Amino acid sequence: MKVSRTVITLTAIIAVLAFIAAALGVFWTGQGSPYEFHTVRGETVLLQGSGLYRYDTVSGAAQERAQDVVTLVVGLPLLLVSLALYRRGSLRGGLLLAGTLGYFLYTYASMAFLTAFNSLFLVYVAAFSLSLYAFVLTLMSIDVAALPARFSAHLPRRGIAALLYVLGGLLFLMWMGRIAPATLQGSAPAGLESYSTLVIQTMDLGLIVPLAFVAGTLLLRQRPFGYLLSSVVLLKGVTMGIALTAMIVGQLLAAVPVDLPAIIIFPLFAVVNIVMAAQLLRHVSEAEPAMA
Repeated sequence: MKVSRTVITLTAIIAVLAFIAAALGVFWTGQGSPYEFHTVRGETVLLQGSGLYRYDTVSGAAQERAQDVVTLVVGLPLLLVSLALYRRGSLRGGLLLAGTLGYFLYTYASMAFLTAFNSLFLVYVAAFSLSLYAFVLTLMSIDVAALPARFSAHLPRRGIAALLYVLGGLLFLMWMGRIAPATLQGSAPAGLESYSTLVIQTMDLGLIVPLAFVAGTLLLRQRPFGYLLSSVVLLKGVTMGIALTAMIVGQLLAAVPVDLPAIIIFPLFAVVNIVMAAQLLRHVSEAEPAMA
């Protein structure tokens, strides 16, 4: 693997920007209380009314603050550890860094496109942009053709592929369960609230779902890109599962109703992802394969 100085620099800047954004999201509380807001669709929702996310709904603010906590407690430490490993030329570190940058890319894309405009808008845009370029450059620094030889023959390929299929299928069914009925009835889908469109669902259905299915299929066929994409999706899934679990906790603390299946499925998904990601990293060889 060829270490990129540009990746190191970009990742360091991302860490600083993410720390600022997440810390202010958690600790900027301010004065005020929730108030009713009438949407363009004639619905009444509660806006947060205080803190950095005062113009977001109570549900949205609870999820964003939970995301910020995960960024501070899990995302940033993981980013710094993976960066340190990457700087040493570790393949394990490169894969971990790519997956972690995927988390920051997804997080700040959603913050830039979905969060109600606030004082940190340009920070979100910068973190999103830098994460995109750092993510692509990290993938480019990995020798994809050599990946199959760098993984142990005991790698649980079928188990990882099955988990990726479950991830893709779960997201597809969950979001289509909201979108399809609303589309047929000509009404607003559940969860739209004061927002103009479904940004998270767009990214999940347009990017994560197809990527999960493609990665799982290529891994089963032992194609080089299958190892790369599966590693990225699986490691991104760890942070996604933890973030979703934190969002559920945040909503419950804010007295926002949460579906019972989500309370059960997402924490379980997080645990399974952590176990499988540990298995993946354990089966990566840092030694270059011997030349024939």
